Amino acid sequence: MTGPISQALADFRANSQAEGWLGLPFFQDGSADAVAAKVDAVVASGAQVLPPPDAVFASMTLTPLDQVKVVVLGQDPYPTPGDAHGLAFSYRGSRRLPASLRTILAEMAEDLGVPMPKSGDLSKWARQGVLLLNTSLTVEAGQSGAHMKFGWSALVDQAIAAISAQQPAVVFLLWGGPARKRATLVDRKKHLVIEAGHPSPLNRLNDFRGTRPFSRANAWLAEKRLEPVDWRLEP
Repeated sequence: MTGPISQALADFRANSQAEGWLGLPFFQDGSADAVAAKVDAVVASGAQVLPPPDAVFASMTLTPLDQVKVVVLGQDPYPTPGDAHGLAFSYRGSRRLPASLRTILAEMAEDLGVPMPKSGDLSKWARQGVLLLNTSLTVEAGQSGAHMKFGWSALVDQAIAAISAQQPAVVFLLWGGPARKRATLVDRKKHLVIEAGHPSPLNRLNDFRGTRPFSRANAWLAEKRLEPVDWRLEP
């Protein structure tokens, strides 16, 4: 009997939006199946895995490889049920916005001179070519980082390398230490890398606010004659 994450992987492979991503070694050499099996074993043990299975590959489904023009890397999904839906930093919960997302959206509002959005759902960004990819695609309820060593990170590294090689001009927004380490995977002759500290309030250096990544990304995309991103989440 197939577990829910293995079934989600099979559904992803059958999705036409996934075609570009399926060429990555992760999906070819058994790595994806091995990671899915590990997560399914956790599910079988009775733990609650987040996000829901049909959202695990949402970032790559909403943003096909050949449509990527901005990359944002997160760590792992929110560990509170109902919050995460497969996109890094994106939030669909009913409480106030998570602190890091609140910092990101406050910077966006200040950078672009637009109102601070009430919604934390970043699906609009994903549909415009902003790949919102977490370093781990799954987590356990109440246990942040629980699946960080399950093997998902190979997918992230391969995805960044593939984007760098195959896409003509992409902005990589690398926030925080783990994301910034992946700058070495990017061809800076073709792409723009904007590094900053993590937007988390736990970042004592506080070196995210004021970096204006949204206007800088759009200015560079416009220089490359690519459509800028409409970062506003509400009309």
